[in-house]
Amino acid sequence: MTKLSKREQLRTRQRRQKWKTLSVLGGITFLILGALGILFFQVARPQVGEAIPVPADISHVEVGEPLTYPSNPPAGGRHYAQSLPAGFYDEDNLPNLPGDLEGYIVHSLEHGYIIFWYNCSLLNETACTELKTEIQSVMDSRNNFKLIAFPWNSIDVPLVMTSWGRLQQFEQFNSALALNFIDANRNKSPEPNAP
Repeated sequence: MTKLSKREQLRTRQRRQKWKTLSVLGGITFLILGALGILFFQVARPQVGEAIPVPADISHVEVGEPLTYPSNPPAGGRHYAQSLPAGFYDEDNLPNLPGDLEGYIVHSLEHGYIIFWYNCSLLNETACTELKTEIQSVMDSRNNFKLIAFPWNSIDVPLVMTSWGRLQQFEQFNSALALNFIDANRNKSPEPNAP
């Protein structure tokens, strides 16, 4: 009788060990599949905003050469060889910047940047300050990585966001939509690994 109970104990231990091993393997498999699913979602995530045709010729041109784009503000095309660094640009910054800034900004778009083009001429002072604060808050929440905010008085809404080949207009600021635009479109460009 003792031999039989030792045999049963051994089988019970073996069954427990088998279930432990299967549980660990199942957990590891679940984690791997979850990580692959998240990675696939990030890569395959559909872009947000209106698709804007980008001209086939996206070459660098000499600074000062006239540039035209199929959208206002631009969402891609020919541009200058230098880009505009990330940051929040205010109307006060404009006198210290070179002319024809869209050529520099489009180069930033080519590197995967997202641009907030804002038009405070459509707003009173309080609303303008609030819009700038909301834009800066969204930029801060994404560590200001590859993000530019820039005054652009030729748009007919208070805010337009662009990425390479995408444009999203805002009659009123919507932080969830702005974040979604950033997350879906940043680095979806011809040179996403450029700084």
